[in-house]
Amino acid sequence: MRPLILCALLLLVGVPSSAATTTSPARVIAFYYPWYGTTAVDSKYEHWNQDGHKPPNDIASAFYPARGIYSSDNRAVVQAQMDEIRAAGIDEIAYSWWGQSSPENQRLPMVLAAARANGLQLAIHLEPYPNRTIQSIETDVAYLKNLGITSFFVYRALDIPVAQWQAAQPALHAGGATLYAQTVQVGAASTAGFDGVYTYDIVTYGGNMFARYCAEAHRVHLACLPSVGPGYDARRANGDTHVKPRRNGATYDAMWKAAVDAQADGVTITSFNEWHEGTQIEPAAPHRGKVKYQTYDGAWGQHGVDAEFAYLFRTLYWSDVFHGVAAASSPQTQVKAKR
Repeated sequence: MRPLILCALLLLVGVPSSAATTTSPARVIAFYYPWYGTTAVDSKYEHWNQDGHKPPNDIASAFYPARGIYSSDNRAVVQAQMDEIRAAGIDEIAYSWWGQSSPENQRLPMVLAAARANGLQLAIHLEPYPNRTIQSIETDVAYLKNLGITSFFVYRALDIPVAQWQAAQPALHAGGATLYAQTVQVGAASTAGFDGVYTYDIVTYGGNMFARYCAEAHRVHLACLPSVGPGYDARRANGDTHVKPRRNGATYDAMWKAAVDAQADGVTITSFNEWHEGTQIEPAAPHRGKVKYQTYDGAWGQHGVDAEFAYLFRTLYWSDVFHGVAAASSPQTQVKAKR
């Protein structure tokens, strides 16, 4: 990462403070992916080569990371990412976790330590790993609680019947755990015993449904944590032809404003670094070569190196708005003032 840009971000939020980032009931949470590998660190490429791509110049993403392709096992990279996340006003990461035998579980202790060192909370994004059952989830949650993790986002929660969730909730909630269901079936999530709901999918569920979604959640006493994102483009990763354009930042602004206006209890960001789907806010840069990657150039009128970090600065602005500490000036003025 460009050191001057990072220093500017860090100066805006001050030194790490767990008290500053863990006690606010209105949390900003970014979905975080620890599944990348390189030949230099991991003896093989992981995920960058999805769908037959050939790193380092040809990767499974519409964008190219400003820091270059990286390994999620690289401690220096993880520390820099946690610095960026905290500097962007994010309170917590939701760590993509694929079971106790997964590479993501092996990397968890390092990321957990780096997050805590930066005053960040770490929640688990409990993915639909093979043969996931309510019994395996009970075992997983107990295991993760022993690491001091008590917040769980369950992707595709209603793949498991509501009755099974009901029966398991006393054990799952023991020790003060909190569970959020990824679903728009708010009534079912309430009956199943979840504490809140989130959407994750920023293509199917846009900001126009946040007010209704949160109102429905609040009526049944659930927390509402709708997901905002900058855009979506997974064509290079999996051939999905659905695209949600970034519109030079307007897509991100619109979703954030909708979440704030909906009186969300928390805002989830899809995502910090899901490069396959083009939802990342992690810095991206132009890359010379035969493959033509998209960039953030033009976002909020930013160009060059400034544009690489535009989504982090904008996240800081919106995090401040959500936390109630932003000045009453235009978003563009805020971004310029923070540079």
